[in-house]
Amino acid sequence: MAQSPRVLAGVLALSVIHSSFASTSHILSPYNRRQSVPTVLPGNWTSKGCYTDNQPGGRSLTGAAFTNTTGMTVETCINFCQNSDFILAGVEYGQECYCDNFLENNAATAPLSDCNIACTGNAAETCGAGNRLNVFTSGKAPPPPPTIPAKIGNWTSLGCYRQFSRCYDNVNGVRSLPNGLAVAAPFSLEGCTSACFDAGYPFSGSEYADECYCGTSIASGAAQTPTTDCNMLCAGNSHELCGGPNRFSLYNYTGSDRPTGPVGGGGNGGGGGGGGPSTVFPVTDLPKPWSYIGCFVDNAHGRILANQLQPDDPKLTMESCVQYCISQSFTVAAAEYSTQCFCGTELIAGATSAPDSDCNMGCGGNSTEACGAGNRMSVYSTSKNVTILPVPIPQNSSIPGSWSYQGCLMEAVGKRAIPWQNIFPTNNSATTCLSQCAAFGYTVGGMEYGALIVSVDCGDLSDVEAAGVEFAPEADCNLPCPGDPIHLCGAGNRIQYYKWTGAPPYVWNTPTNIGRYELIVHLSVVVPLIATVGVNGKVTFLEKEGTSEFDNSTGAYELDLSLVDDFDKAWRTMHVKSDVFCSGSVILPDKGGRILNVGGWSLDSTKGVRLYTPDGSAGVNGTNDWEENFQELALQRQRWYPTAAVLGNGSVLVIGGETGSNASPQPNLEIVPNPGGKADTVIDLDWLARTDPWNLYPFVFVLPSGRIFIIYYNEARILDQHTFDTVLELPNLPASVNNFLGGRTYPLEGAAVMFPQHAPYTEPVRILTCGGSAPGAGIALDNCVSIAPEAPNATWTLERMPSQRVMPCMAPLPDGTFMIMNGAHQGVAGFGLATNPNLGALLYDPSKPVNQRISILGTTIVARLYHSEAILLPDARVLVSGSDPQDGKNPEEMRIEAYYPPYLTDGRTQPNFTIATTDWAYGSSHPIVVHLPQGTTSTMKVSLVAAVSSTHGNAMGARTIFPAFTCSGNTCTITAPPNAFVSPPGWHQLFILDGPTPSHSVWVRIGGDPAKLGNWPNLPDFVVPGV
Repeated sequence: MAQSPRVLAGVLALSVIHSSFASTSHILSPYNRRQSVPTVLPGNWTSKGCYTDNQPGGRSLTGAAFTNTTGMTVETCINFCQNSDFILAGVEYGQECYCDNFLENNAATAPLSDCNIACTGNAAETCGAGNRLNVFTSGKAPPPPPTIPAKIGNWTSLGCYRQFSRCYDNVNGVRSLPNGLAVAAPFSLEGCTSACFDAGYPFSGSEYADECYCGTSIASGAAQTPTTDCNMLCAGNSHELCGGPNRFSLYNYTGSDRPTGPVGGGGNGGGGGGGGPSTVFPVTDLPKPWSYIGCFVDNAHGRILANQLQPDDPKLTMESCVQYCISQSFTVAAAEYSTQCFCGTELIAGATSAPDSDCNMGCGGNSTEACGAGNRMSVYSTSKNVTILPVPIPQNSSIPGSWSYQGCLMEAVGKRAIPWQNIFPTNNSATTCLSQCAAFGYTVGGMEYGALIVSVDCGDLSDVEAAGVEFAPEADCNLPCPGDPIHLCGAGNRIQYYKWTGAPPYVWNTPTNIGRYELIVHLSVVVPLIATVGVNGKVTFLEKEGTSEFDNSTGAYELDLSLVDDFDKAWRTMHVKSDVFCSGSVILPDKGGRILNVGGWSLDSTKGVRLYTPDGSAGVNGTNDWEENFQELALQRQRWYPTAAVLGNGSVLVIGGETGSNASPQPNLEIVPNPGGKADTVIDLDWLARTDPWNLYPFVFVLPSGRIFIIYYNEARILDQHTFDTVLELPNLPASVNNFLGGRTYPLEGAAVMFPQHAPYTEPVRILTCGGSAPGAGIALDNCVSIAPEAPNATWTLERMPSQRVMPCMAPLPDGTFMIMNGAHQGVAGFGLATNPNLGALLYDPSKPVNQRISILGTTIVARLYHSEAILLPDARVLVSGSDPQDGKNPEEMRIEAYYPPYLTDGRTQPNFTIATTDWAYGSSHPIVVHLPQGTTSTMKVSLVAAVSSTHGNAMGARTIFPAFTCSGNTCTITAPPNAFVSPPGWHQLFILDGPTPSHSVWVRIGGDPAKLGNWPNLPDFVVPGV
């Protein structure tokens, strides 16, 4: 992953790479399910496990690093680190290798399953993941932490100062030590001091890990800098620190045997060689129209070209540098310090010319060619008229939105002052940074490290206040933005800091009446993974085998809430014949309102088709049980984590999943009942295959056009309802401000619902998804996004939530709002893969303005993590159940709660109504008689909430409709929805609302049973209810 500053044994140790780190951003690497950590390794190297990386303090391994996008293996990385004299090696994101002698910055062990991306050079090996390292050790004892030795022979360290110190930088455009010298690899402090001694200089400074500068004196006017500013490991000696960005590890020769050295050297800005006629010359034989422009001062106000070839090339020639710049479509090329090549389209940072004699260092690959010098660039271009941009300043105007520049902010120690970091290697600017922050609802932003690490930071004012940081002198922020070189982008550990000063980008409402949680079952008999309210008003639960605390659990139970105070009578034992672990459920539109459950964990259960016809009534037990016979009735394909959805024609779409527990993907769909009889009618879906394994339990919705909208991983598309061909690919879903790879479906698991539809149903319907996470480190998302997929030029609207949340559940309420509850602040879905339970409930109100729709409600004491549910009850409460984290911290949760939304805790009496007909044709009219304790029919509403089965954040079947109705006195006539696309055939809870207060519901069926599921399956072990 893109690098950030990394602390090594208390000292910030930057990579040898100067103007950018080894990598920046990534396309999602292939996921190989059968990869493993190799056990046969070079020498005595062994695996230490999977570790976190890039935490707020910085990288976990801070030494040498390299990237190989096509050939990275564990062995390659180990050999690289071993040859670089390190005892730890770590591979990350399939292609990155990091070394160190210590685990730094609070690196912590992570589940081995977090390290799940295949190495680019060996798909059978794991090479970490996003912000996850597979770490290996040689078994050797770690060496002492790197230092700047107090003495090197007769050379004495001068301490750490801006001037008169161990660490120096350019001061007022004048380099503290002006004369750069080429030092043979491997670079070390000893090599630099020796080179300066041989040249007769009494002062020696090492900078940027592999640059050596000498002088007869130190530039005046400097001030002390912290020792930690000299923070880069020497390129050739990991036990020493060779300066830092514009910082010298400075030594003074105190012996009496120094050779007589040169006097002076360098011109404006310091640098250049010193004394004597030039023995190097500009190159004239270059591809037309390239030609020599001149020698220019570098680093007087920052780099004058921002794009540097990595790594330095000891065999550099001007020809090779120009060819590299041509390959990158640049029009300006320059060489510096014999081995460094830079490219651009103009000179920046107020570049000024220097005498040609200043550029007096021969190229590493041709000693007769001038390749700049210390802080001198030999510049070539395709045009004699090269644009030179002025010295950069903070951007104070033409900033999008209501952003205001605040000053140069110090970075926090051990964490980030502004937490969410992006790496923009080529286009970082105030406009880019602040537009990104604003798009995700953040109120502070800043740029750090300019063109060195090109960091874009986003967060909230509370983050900065909590970090306790202070402002630095404006001069400390002195590096130009690579995407806008006339403006500044901070510096090392300095942030060009901006704050949103306009109207708040979001409002999280904090109402006085927040409702409440209530524990309604202190000890149940089940740890459910699926909860479904049946048309009999009871709740059916299914659990995976082996979850319950009771050895004789059958895995299937029904709860009668009217008897909840009588344990023996409240629960009815039911039975399934195979393991329903991570199956899918939906309520059928047949006459009996049967619950269909499909798929399962392994073997025969993955093709399982299970049916239950709810019977009995409040206080009266039913006798029906789950019906299942794999030999008679089975899916066409094995499915673990599938989604089921009733289509407009009344049949059931079953889509996605895997062939079994952590097995190969099942990227296809089938229809139940099989329209081809015994023929294979499965349709393969290449887009599900491509996004495996992040697309399980996809979110499926029938649109008012009849077409099918689906969200899978971070993508969305519309399918034709007949052929299931793609009609329209929609924009990818936004994820987090610093990671576009975040997703919304299992295992990154958010939740999704359809906005309420209102008669006359002319507005484009909108789909909402909240929460989720990102691959690798599992950084949970803190936003909701919504889209009207059939609107012209549909785009996603993002709204921030008050906290991060993965594994949320969303429950539609009768007033058209949605409860958001359960889940965790960090991690992904799965056993032991999430931490920090999110105990707070939210209410999302689609009727309010964008970014003002979320209200903060009550909190619970019960952690609801993996395998938890939330579902609307007929009395308008929300039942909250389950949690099967298997994390060693939180229990297998057998308590059941009910949430009383604010509409039930404001002291008002619930209305009621009577109805004669509960089987509705589309467009038909049905009278009800209402009793409204508080209001009149002029303020009354009617809602239809479709039957839902809740599992893994997927409220299968969820839909809310506000139909048209008219009233005369207390008799009102409801007009049913017009067609099967506005309302696919099925069962709904009918509510009336007296102002804000809902009634108890009555189940009604809308649209009949057009697929005649009530007569299916006609098999010996199944009883059909009829259509």
